[in-house]
Amino acid sequence: MTPPRTPSPSAAVPTADQPITPMLAKAVATVPDADSVEGGLSYEPKWDGFRGLVYWDGEHLEIGSRGSKPLTRYFPELVEALAGLLPGPCVLDGEIVLRRGGAGGERLDWDALSQRIHPAASRIATLSAETPASFVAFDLLAEGDESLLDRPFGERRAALERLLAGVEAPLHLSRTTTDADVARRWLVEFEGAGLDGVVAKPLAASYSPGKRTLLKVKHHRTADCVVLGYRVHKSGQGVGSLLLGLWDADGELRNVGGASAFSDARRLELVDELADLVQRDDDGGVAHAETDRSRFSSGKDVSYVPLRPERVVEVRYDQMEGERFRHTVQVQRWRDDRDARSCGFDQLEVPAAYDLGEVLVRP
Repeated sequence: MTPPRTPSPSAAVPTADQPITPMLAKAVATVPDADSVEGGLSYEPKWDGFRGLVYWDGEHLEIGSRGSKPLTRYFPELVEALAGLLPGPCVLDGEIVLRRGGAGGERLDWDALSQRIHPAASRIATLSAETPASFVAFDLLAEGDESLLDRPFGERRAALERLLAGVEAPLHLSRTTTDADVARRWLVEFEGAGLDGVVAKPLAASYSPGKRTLLKVKHHRTADCVVLGYRVHKSGQGVGSLLLGLWDADGELRNVGGASAFSDARRLELVDELADLVQRDDDGGVAHAETDRSRFSSGKDVSYVPLRPERVVEVRYDQMEGERFRHTVQVQRWRDDRDARSCGFDQLEVPAAYDLGEVLVRP
């Protein structure tokens, strides 16, 4: 057995007062082979929630976000539960998720989770009871007064399993495997439970705050969408983002998200290319149009330039959340050969349902 390593002076125990920036992942196209990295790889599901760092000193528990902002006040039910479940002081890296649905049909619910970030204490109290969150731990950064940051992930994972042996919901331990073929199967199957992909972690790597040492594989698909309009870039010049739509079964054109990330030159070109499609009011000016407001956009300009729904663009996306793209999508190409009326939800690939409870059960 390899003897414990003595932490370097730089590897101080992270605390809520001196939070650590979590280690990040870089995107790769496919699940890498286990022997592609020296020391091997460990694979685990990529959870679709809020990255959370739990700091528990035995008396007080704090939860920090990926950007070191406090999340403690938004999840009082987790603070209470984790303080009672954790056997001793520690620092955990993991994901805050929200589970919805009954046994056999449970899945992650991003939309409900996003509602938990609310300014009103009364609303937070209500939601903590109505839609309680869970915490899925996948790394151990400190145990007691010892930092584990310099330890290889294989050792940190073993320590995490010992620490959380026998813990109960809402605290969970993320599944892992060292078999790349199993990970490739997870990439397909677990999407049906609302998960975001697969993460590969070098077993021999120490914890590298803020560095993209991990590897992530996400789902990628394409869809042909109708261009509903565009938002002007924040600079005031050119197209900032395209608004996209799909026809539903009732013949209604629904807003499903947006595509952005255009170069300065391309933003200006798009204004000219789309000029003939701009919808006008009775006076010849640009017709007024706004997207629905939410609490996230309450202080933002939600107006856009409406276009006649005639132009089709093929976009690349990872997953849907209800009737909208989960993340901003990327433009692949214009599809002038496609009839806009043919761009419906029925073209989208629907992942087979998979019970989240099966993902949370350790093999």
